[in-house]
Amino acid sequence: MWRVLIAEDQDIVRQGLKVILEQDENIKVDHDVENGQQAITILEKNIVDFVLMDVRMPVMNGIEATREIKKCWPDVKILMLTTFNDDEYALQALREGANGFLLKTSDSAKLIEAVYSCMKGGLTIHDEVAAKVMPRLLEGTAEKSSVEADLSPREQKVTYLVGQGKTNREIADELFLSIGTVKNKITHILQKTDLRDRTQLAIFAVKHGIGE
Repeated sequence: MWRVLIAEDQDIVRQGLKVILEQDENIKVDHDVENGQQAITILEKNIVDFVLMDVRMPVMNGIEATREIKKCWPDVKILMLTTFNDDEYALQALREGANGFLLKTSDSAKLIEAVYSCMKGGLTIHDEVAAKVMPRLLEGTAEKSSVEADLSPREQKVTYLVGQGKTNREIADELFLSIGTVKNKITHILQKTDLRDRTQLAIFAVKHGIGE
């Protein structure tokens, strides 16, 4: 069962999200807090697998909290909640290592699907805002590695599938590999390309047309 923390400053929204998430048997909301600072305090004392993070919160917003969480607990998955006009915040969140963002207007099924995608290694970006955000994200990303990086054909294919937002399970099934092998390959690819995390790898893949 995945242990979830919700960070959202509006109590009625926070409780609604908890009800939706706990409809799924694999999700348990262990903590809910009002701001990013409280989220970090919880993480210092508890094991958390997934954070559902509002962008705009008092004391410490979602961007600042994501930066700190990914620095101290890089394996914790973070899905940002945003409004349609928050594309600038969504950009910053992805650059800080968030595993995706979802509009607050999304239905319950979409929210559950996004949690599963993030937890399985996918990059979740809401369709309605991806078209606005991705071009700017690609344009603003510094070159961390040459397109001629020494990637084997199999590593290029894995990189391409990461760029398509595929989960580790989906990549494993498509390439007839074990999930452990996929995880190891992604780790090696990150080392070769001098990229920090899966989000940066996905951006790198799309920007340079890796594996196409």
